[in-house]
Amino acid sequence: MSDAELILRSTRVITPEGSRPAAVAVAGGRITAVLPYDTPVPAGARIEELGDHVLLPGLVDTHVHVNDPGRTHWEGFWTATRAAAAGGITTLVDMPLNSLPPTTTVDHLRVKREVAADKAHIDVGFWGGALPDNVKDLRPLHESGVFGFKAFLSPSGVDEFPHLDHDRLARSLTEIAGFDGLLIVHAEDPGHLDAAPQRGGPRYADFLASRPRHAEDTAVAELVAQAKRLHARVHVLHLSSSDALPLIAAAKADGVRVTVETCPHYLTLTAEEVPDGASEFKCCPPIRESANQDLLWQALADGTIDCVVTDHSPSTADLKTDDFATAWGGISGLQLSLPAVWTQARRRGHGLEDVVRWMSTRTAALVGLSRKGAIEAGRDADFAVLAPDETFTVDPASLQHRNHVTAYAGKTLYGVVKSTWLRGERIHADGEFTAPKGRLLTRTP
Repeated sequence: MSDAELILRSTRVITPEGSRPAAVAVAGGRITAVLPYDTPVPAGARIEELGDHVLLPGLVDTHVHVNDPGRTHWEGFWTATRAAAAGGITTLVDMPLNSLPPTTTVDHLRVKREVAADKAHIDVGFWGGALPDNVKDLRPLHESGVFGFKAFLSPSGVDEFPHLDHDRLARSLTEIAGFDGLLIVHAEDPGHLDAAPQRGGPRYADFLASRPRHAEDTAVAELVAQAKRLHARVHVLHLSSSDALPLIAAAKADGVRVTVETCPHYLTLTAEEVPDGASEFKCCPPIRESANQDLLWQALADGTIDCVVTDHSPSTADLKTDDFATAWGGISGLQLSLPAVWTQARRRGHGLEDVVRWMSTRTAALVGLSRKGAIEAGRDADFAVLAPDETFTVDPASLQHRNHVTAYAGKTLYGVVKSTWLRGERIHADGEFTAPKGRLLTRTP
């Protein structure tokens, strides 16, 4: 490591081979070597002694609604990427909706990239959108570097991003399969949603009944069938229904090209604890019962669920009314995802190696970011430094999100992010941030 510019040394470095004491050498923004802890430091290299704090690869969050431009009062690239950095996330992929315009044409992608260019504290990539009328735009978006295409099988909540019915899903997926792209899908069946009781009001139980599990299960089955027919790549977004897990496991065993994510709020919050009127807990699909949560954790452990992402979907506080039917649906959790998941993971007997696999290695692999997601030679020197046994109580006012609304308020969580590094530069430590150093990423062939 004679060319090393920086050495980060910790008694606990999470590598693909496991956790071990190590010295991580960095030059030119890349990891050049992962060596024994006591390897002599070359002359001229700066050393960062981390002691017993754990060195993790920076997390890769592939499901973030930044809402910029157009709804920047909900969130924006400056605030979202600062929140991400504070939480140990060094790469995010922005969803195509809730911004105006949505990322559904090459021109709209260009607008999004121009807005993000000088505001990104971490690296940022972009999803495209698949709408009923933009099949002609999918290949040009793919060629412009989006990481895949987001579609809804039920109403999205915003008029400018309509959902795909059965026939339009088939048309879009046929086009995307033609260039071996990736379709990522909000899977809830509109017929089942329409047939469910819609009472409105402040009772969480009524809201939960309005988004039944079989709405998810039916939509997942439809998506799997289409993917099998076309040999297409599909990804199930924010799975909350454990009832869909046997179908997914069978599809994977049958060679269907399907991957699945879930979210911190489904793994750490339960329907039983949601107070009536507390719409900061509202999301679609909804937070379900504790027995359902146990099965999601089991599916993570056995690989039926591939990864964990935030689905950070913020809004202004006034949209979080006490009527679950009309309140905006979305959980703000970008800054808190690592400690939230780690708090539950450690309680259930999982290690930080598991958390890294779910929240960094597999998410990077999902979108083809081969230089992200692991601490090994050749990867970008993106790191989070974590004190895993320290706790903190969530104070909404301390969050970097634009609007300080969170379902985690008042919760005591394990895992304090001490610093975050992007390509070998410390971009966050002790609540302080550097100027934006993030890059805009494109899909590589």
